[in-house]
Amino acid sequence: RSPDFDQIKTDLKQPVIFDGRNIYNPDVMEQFGFTYYSIGRRTRHKK
Repeated sequence: RSPDFDQIKTDLKQPVIFDGRNIYNPDVMEQFGFTYYSIGRRTRHKK
């Protein structure tokens, strides 16, 4: 089952995802326009 991220983004007041299981790809979440926080995963630094 795949979430409808376009619909989720529409339904949220702010497009923020907190992923405690690290099941989503941070790059994909960024492409959908979400601010994405993965809990327990190493931080990526943008250059």
